[in-house]
Amino acid sequence: MLTHPTLDQLNALGLQGMAKAFADLNDNDETQGLRHAEWLALLLDREAVHRQDKRLGARLRSARGLDRRLLQELLKGDWITAHENLAITGPTGAGKSWLACALGHQACRDNHAVLYARVPKLSTNSR
Repeated sequence: MLTHPTLDQLNALGLQGMAKAFADLNDNDETQGLRHAEWLALLLDREAVHRQDKRLGARLRSARGLDRRLLQELLKGDWITAHENLAITGPTGAGKSWLACALGHQACRDNHAVLYARVPKLSTNSR
């Protein structure tokens, strides 16, 4: 079986996780006994993990601008106990929704009720 053209195709399609897994699994004696479906499942799993790692890395890089102390204070939840609200603003793709969900999850773990609403929903008449 030709591995070079397959690796080239996987990389050309942007499937770097699968390409690395293909190279690793192709040289591995333990995977020789796997059925096609099992081998493909391993490739797909590696691609999914690779993409999750890339997304996490991008979020972590964009989170460098966050004030660590402010985030720790928000996670404590004292602002919730004081009946204060939180509005998160920023450009598209900055991770506002992700941050809001993380704070909401922490608040739920701390036994607080959470309402997550985007600005369009807040500005409409909800009668």
